[in-house]
Amino acid sequence: MSELNWERKLVEDLATEALKEQRRRRRWGIFFKFLGVAYFGVFLWIMWSGRSPDGVDGHPHTAVIELDGVIAANNPASAARVNSALREAFKSDAVKGVVLKINSPGGSPVQAGAIYDEIRRLKAGKPSLPVYAVVEELCASGGYYVAAAADRIYVDKASLVGSIGVIMDGFGFTEAMQKFGVERRVYTAGDNKAFLDPFSPSVPKHVEHANSMLQEIHAQFIDAVRKGRGKRLKETPEMFSGLVWTGAKSIELGLADATGTVTSVARDVIKAEKLRDYTEREPAFERFARRFGAVAAEALSSGLAETRYR
Repeated sequence: MSELNWERKLVEDLATEALKEQRRRRRWGIFFKFLGVAYFGVFLWIMWSGRSPDGVDGHPHTAVIELDGVIAANNPASAARVNSALREAFKSDAVKGVVLKINSPGGSPVQAGAIYDEIRRLKAGKPSLPVYAVVEELCASGGYYVAAAADRIYVDKASLVGSIGVIMDGFGFTEAMQKFGVERRVYTAGDNKAFLDPFSPSVPKHVEHANSMLQEIHAQFIDAVRKGRGKRLKETPEMFSGLVWTGAKSIELGLADATGTVTSVARDVIKAEKLRDYTEREPAFERFARRFGAVAAEALSSGLAETRYR
């Protein structure tokens, strides 16, 4: 190959690569523009999907509030979120009934108690507005604590209901520490400040105090259930022992009233078939920003890899 042909070939190769690089950049530019438009569309959809369906807001409807997952502060099933949704539902004259859709294993007795108390407070101020609990798979412990405040509890025959008890658990590492020659050094101001320390031997008076607290909280739970369910309860020695029953058995025991779903309760009991979700959820913009950031980062990473290795 002559020197002229070699130089021409080099120039052609460089020009070809430059053209390919320009096309790649153009493709990625188009892609990100399209991605931006797509995510703006998704953002608008998220914003509008949180609104109630046409014709529901000013017309009779059933308010649905989800109690899903562990009941705890800073969780979706926190007292702050659930109570805010309850207050919003009780404010509307178009709401003909409130359905708490429950699927929860329980959680904090403080959070559950706060929701229970708020339901009773709101009902006292507006006694004509019924509140019904509809259980899906699980309504146990704190979940049932909340449900007990409702006027009626509806279940599926295979739902799991109950667990009216209180638990405090932990671990003890003293024997393992001795085996590995680990010495525990703890300094306190106050004889009981190291209460139930898992790295120290069990102290009988601490265990007794813990049991006393559990019994007190358990008694509060039992009292709430008795107040909520009243004469419908068919109490047995095992009712408040922490056991769980099927939905069908819970109806027999008076822990629940009948089988039903959100749809059937709205249609047949409340007589307001249209549903509106009042559940307080994560703000739409925050959801959008988080999802957009994750996908954009992934796309950018893929684009850089594409440019680098081709």
